[in-house]
Amino acid sequence: MFNGLHEECGVFGIYTREETDVSSLMYYGLFALQHRGQESCGIAVNDDGTIRCTKAMGLVSEVFTPDKLAELKGSIALGHVRYSTTGASTPENAQPLVTQYVKGTLSIAHNGNLTNCISLKKKLQAEGAMFRTDVDSEVIAYMLAKKRSETPSVEDAVQEVMKEIEGGYALLVMSPRKLIAARDPYGLKPLVMGSIGSNIVFASETCALDAVGAEFVRDVLPGEIVIVDKDGIRSIQTTAKREAKCVFEYIYFARADSIMDGISVYEARIRAGKLLARQHPVEADIVIGVPESGLDAALGYSLESGIPYVKGFVKNNYVGRTFIKPSQQLRKQAVRIKLNPIPSAVKGKRVIMIDDSIVRGTTIANIVKMLRKAGASEVHVRISSPPFMHPCYYGTDVPSCDALVACQHTIPEICEIIGADSLGYLDVDSLGTMLGEEGHKFCDACFTGDYPNIESGIDLMDEDAGVLEK
Repeated sequence: MFNGLHEECGVFGIYTREETDVSSLMYYGLFALQHRGQESCGIAVNDDGTIRCTKAMGLVSEVFTPDKLAELKGSIALGHVRYSTTGASTPENAQPLVTQYVKGTLSIAHNGNLTNCISLKKKLQAEGAMFRTDVDSEVIAYMLAKKRSETPSVEDAVQEVMKEIEGGYALLVMSPRKLIAARDPYGLKPLVMGSIGSNIVFASETCALDAVGAEFVRDVLPGEIVIVDKDGIRSIQTTAKREAKCVFEYIYFARADSIMDGISVYEARIRAGKLLARQHPVEADIVIGVPESGLDAALGYSLESGIPYVKGFVKNNYVGRTFIKPSQQLRKQAVRIKLNPIPSAVKGKRVIMIDDSIVRGTTIANIVKMLRKAGASEVHVRISSPPFMHPCYYGTDVPSCDALVACQHTIPEICEIIGADSLGYLDVDSLGTMLGEEGHKFCDACFTGDYPNIESGIDLMDEDAGVLEK
């Protein structure tokens, strides 16, 4: 059963034409994307038609020892860091997925969520398919294998599959001779292309290109399929929909040093903070940010307001993001050890605290309480996103409405619940200004309910949307 929508994943792939230490590049590329998924990781390598895959639960640094990396020799590779989007947090659901079929072997790595996954899976099961995992990525793998037996090439199979799958996805497909990248027609999920000499690299974010010394070439376009093989690089442009890149990538998910679709994540967060200062000014002594994504918005608030920015928290960098922990109990444990206020920075001060979002409100209430215990005289909370009002169906851990505090309470009520002296959210109408572009080219469905592909229906609507704390 497909039970729950959670957060992101990260994909990384490389096609080499010159002598290259593929496993090391994969390691550092995935390491740079670790923030996108901390449950499991994996690398599949193509060595002259033989695909070897190593994957396990844990962080990249835990799974890939020098001995394991030494076994992964080849010329084409793809990798994945995972947090559950659909399917349980188990070793069986780790990616990449390797499929043996009548014409050989295919391996895929997938970030995103299919909104018509349930109906597609039922159709495949009716045709005799037997699933070993409960992830929607395996649905894609089955469809690719089936289409490949009916089409002249792997890229033709990808194109045919894209006509049937719906939702948000960044997809890497490796055959014995090709590496193929595909992005959903809305551009909901990010995917970029880079180069290291004559070698071609794909990644979820540009920070992974930087980590391996790759030069940014361009973003994979919405609805585009890019094929890399011995003959070079070519592209198939399928029908693109209205552009709808995920705005929450810029608010929270992506690393600050990444650039997505021409927009600097860091600059977007600075602009969010400046907008907050204009929309929700307050008299205070200092501005602090909740690490990590709240820090840049806090700096923007300080720059606009003139109120000094100081470091208010020490973060334990060895604790994963509380937003993407796989269980309620683990999230609660992580919150208590993840952050600690610096008493000398906040004691006796009127504090403006910037965070990226409020989902349930539990975590931020604990943080406010910690600040007061550390001696803050006032705590004014500012949020660099609008209130969450709707669940996400594209692979982001925004749960059903009954778990969203903004659906159940007014802003003054939320302010009281979290124990703040005041509370202000970013105005939803200013999201375009935050991104620094004209026109509505982003998905803000979790704030507005305007789903990019709502006209085709979402067959996850009746499923348990999962629960998280923030």
